[in-house]
Amino acid sequence: MRKMWSNAAAAAPDAEEAIVLLHFAGHSFEPQLSGALFWRAEKMLLVADLHLEKFSSFAKKGQMLPPYDTGLTLKRLERDLAATGAERVVALGDSFHRDEGTATLLDADRLRLMALLGRAHWTWLSGNHDPAPHALGGVCLTALEHRGLTLVHEPQRGAHATIAGHLHPAATVHSSGHTTRRPCFVHDNRLLLLPAYGAGAGSMNILSPPFVGLFDFAALEVTMIGRSKLYPVSTKRLVRGI
Repeated sequence: MRKMWSNAAAAAPDAEEAIVLLHFAGHSFEPQLSGALFWRAEKMLLVADLHLEKFSSFAKKGQMLPPYDTGLTLKRLERDLAATGAERVVALGDSFHRDEGTATLLDADRLRLMALLGRAHWTWLSGNHDPAPHALGGVCLTALEHRGLTLVHEPQRGAHATIAGHLHPAATVHSSGHTTRRPCFVHDNRLLLLPAYGAGAGSMNILSPPFVGLFDFAALEVTMIGRSKLYPVSTKRLVRGI
């Protein structure tokens, strides 16, 4: 039997086999190494900030980057859907780096996305990068209310029982003379932010100015994504740094 532990607890010796549980607003979630959040009770996979077609968008502006980010992100989604058995997917905005990204998909990536849309019920929430609805499949909304929670793209100060993305949160810690920044899940039981899921998306230190005023720091819980497992991080170890 696999062990379960809260993100406020210390990791068990066999943490690679453990299910990390994140408790938020009366519900339990399973954060994934990919940056997704699995809501097992609802068979729902939550992902934020896929930023599909980001590199192709840069290429149009003269920054010639290889257009492989979309394919890598979709492969990541394939693995998460297979591993969790999720029947619903909610993408918390900025799924495309620009609205026109729905039209610039490579044929192979479009086929892969269509296959994913056929495997689960999809809800696309609008973001600041992709505010317009599209006709790829699934349902396009600005926000979703579900089981007492509000799912939305941009977090707001004073939010309650809200899950969002937008800010690409990362934890920066200093240990043994080294400073490390890794994407993270962060919440204070009122607001939960997911890390950016997209292969081409960056991250931002949760102690940086855009996060100021969003959280009750005294109640903050941080789950950092390591290379092979998830780590609960004490706020005392956080540094501003990189």
